[in-house]
Amino acid sequence: MSFDVPASVRPVRDAVHAFMTERVEPAEPAMRAGGEESAEAVRALQREAKAEGLWALGHPKELGGGGLPFLDYVYVNEVQGRSEYGQLALGTFTLQDSLMLHRYASAAQRDRFLEPLARAEIYPSFAMTEPGISSSDPTQLRTTATLEGGEWVIRGRKWFTTLANVAAYTTVMARTEPEGTSPHLAFSMILVPTGTPGYTIVRETPVLGLDGGHCEVLYDDVRVPEDHLLGPRGHGFVIAQERLGPGRIFHCMRFLGQAQRAFDLMCARLHDRTAFGEPLHRKQLMQQHVFDSYTEIQAARLLTLQAAEKIDRGEQARVEIGAIKVVAARMLHNVIDRAIQVHGAEGLTPDTPLGDMYRHARAGRIFDGPDEVHITTTARRILREYGEGRNWEFGLR
Repeated sequence: MSFDVPASVRPVRDAVHAFMTERVEPAEPAMRAGGEESAEAVRALQREAKAEGLWALGHPKELGGGGLPFLDYVYVNEVQGRSEYGQLALGTFTLQDSLMLHRYASAAQRDRFLEPLARAEIYPSFAMTEPGISSSDPTQLRTTATLEGGEWVIRGRKWFTTLANVAAYTTVMARTEPEGTSPHLAFSMILVPTGTPGYTIVRETPVLGLDGGHCEVLYDDVRVPEDHLLGPRGHGFVIAQERLGPGRIFHCMRFLGQAQRAFDLMCARLHDRTAFGEPLHRKQLMQQHVFDSYTEIQAARLLTLQAAEKIDRGEQARVEIGAIKVVAARMLHNVIDRAIQVHGAEGLTPDTPLGDMYRHARAGRIFDGPDEVHITTTARRILREYGEGRNWEFGLR
């Protein structure tokens, strides 16, 4: 058994790491500025990534991507995650949506949405979460879509629809089936072009003071053709689960990239600064920060790789995915928090990336399902084994 990065993956992983540290991270202030400056900085990096063969590495080759196998791409995603802009720069922000469309889109939907999406000519957005309800239980979603005269008429309100303000379309989860239908067969996915009449962006919702493109959108009798249904009718939850499972592994690997960056900053700071007559790295409390961060990062990394390996074998890995979503998000929050503490007052300023990283990390414990939901569902699956007379043998699962 080896936990090393495979030799076949190391060259591309190293190339992505160099691209991230030498070009993406220095360009973060320009990309964070917003407006045309930000857009041009992203476009420039995208051109460089394409020229160097680093573009859309996890996308299938038939979509113009690098065709990396799932587990190989997981190792690459770990270093790409050092910056929140890595996905945009390297063309992988669209991966979850591209894979979803690749599996379920009709020929017409592939032409209109998938092909330009894979080339990063357009951005996608995904609408599930709604204000006013506990969206951690998506069977409560209130947005409806009714079939009227060959058109889906969508009524409702969504929020945290990321990048809806720049996306070409939104994949909307809406109830399409009548009352009495099994809740998990009552919802469908519908592709809605963002320029459709009645599609109104109410606001870009700040997240802990950051404007990150998380939009609240009103659907006021939005009409799209019947053929904009994605996949079978009533199979919205099936499609969503297929999208979110591997996506959570990608999130956790990016969390590890962010944690590695914060760890690097913290350890460098401990060598750069002195206090009370000696370098900070000689202080035992500072060494405690290093020890705790190392063990948490390593534990989260190995748990994540185990989940990825099971997905790569074709298993659902629901226990493993539920566990890593909680462990990795908490780990990231803790590591960045310690790095800020080591930086002192400077860690609270924009002079380091830690402030923005900290706020994104805190949001990570809610996005893609809050910790409490993953804890409960994971524990129930484990306890079910005991309820049926078995036990949970860690080495066999």
